[in-house]
Amino acid sequence: MKKTALIFWPEAGNVDESSDKIASRFNDNEIVKVSIIHTTKEILNECDNWIIGGSTVGSHVWEDADDSNKWHAFFKLLDGIDTSGKIVAFYGLGDQLLYPHHFVDGLGVFQEEFEKRNIKIVGQWSADGYDFTDSEGIKDGYFYGLAIDQDNQEELTDQRIDLWLEIIRKEFK
Repeated sequence: MKKTALIFWPEAGNVDESSDKIASRFNDNEIVKVSIIHTTKEILNECDNWIIGGSTVGSHVWEDADDSNKWHAFFKLLDGIDTSGKIVAFYGLGDQLLYPHHFVDGLGVFQEEFEKRNIKIVGQWSADGYDFTDSEGIKDGYFYGLAIDQDNQEELTDQRIDLWLEIIRKEFK
């Protein structure tokens, strides 16, 4: 398998911890784990497979053109590289109980941003086993990527990661 970039934001907390869990399932020479503020064109160019992770918190401002918006800066960085042949999979964190109307909405932002750049997207994940009322990160009963709820279903995270990685490894070159 070609090298994978595991790119996430924010640093610290559940998103970062989930990225550690995902990275631990790869050999060291297969993956580069990096937050979006440390992601460079060189990393994006050297890795043909990308795993992108984030939380729902603040997703309503992700596309804000303000230069202080970390995701906006990352999406602008994508515009400066050749994305042909790249494959991407997403994971998103959310809280089904506190935010049932916006559960893993960030996955929808990822889907939109990468789709408009014609990057092959893999790793859709069934919504079965979750209890929420609405999400921008879902279509036809499938999330655009792995949905993780560390606050209410932490005991399912490792198993979900393992099953999801089986799905995306089949697609990654």
